[in-house]
Amino acid sequence: TLRFLGDADAEEVARALAGMGARATTAILGPRVGRLGRGVVVAPVAGLDGLASSVDAVTAHLGEPPDPRPFIGHLTLARVREGATCGLAGTPVDASFRVGEVAVVDSETHPDGARYTDVARVALEAV
Repeated sequence: TLRFLGDADAEEVARALAGMGARATTAILGPRVGRLGRGVVVAPVAGLDGLASSVDAVTAHLGEPPDPRPFIGHLTLARVREGATCGLAGTPVDASFRVGEVAVVDSETHPDGARYTDVARVALEAV
């Protein structure tokens, strides 16, 4: 997640993203699986700070205000209940992947878990 928008018009968001002129980048995972807060198990991701900043800048007027906290790049691997342990914590991770587009994703929470639907995709400029 580069930015949480809350209830925002997906077409407006896609138009704003299409005009940002951000370049494709490489996401680098690692060095170890950890926790973000108490219940989220994540792989840290570096290399997305500039892209997240660009997304914030062009969508600041849409949806909820941008989060004032610094961006923490991560890939969510699991969510665990408070007090639960997770055997993944501390596992080394060393991988990378190309980020060539940004997706606008709708999320709906349900008793059996969240459901995510891509509602728009915006290609990033080739490097």
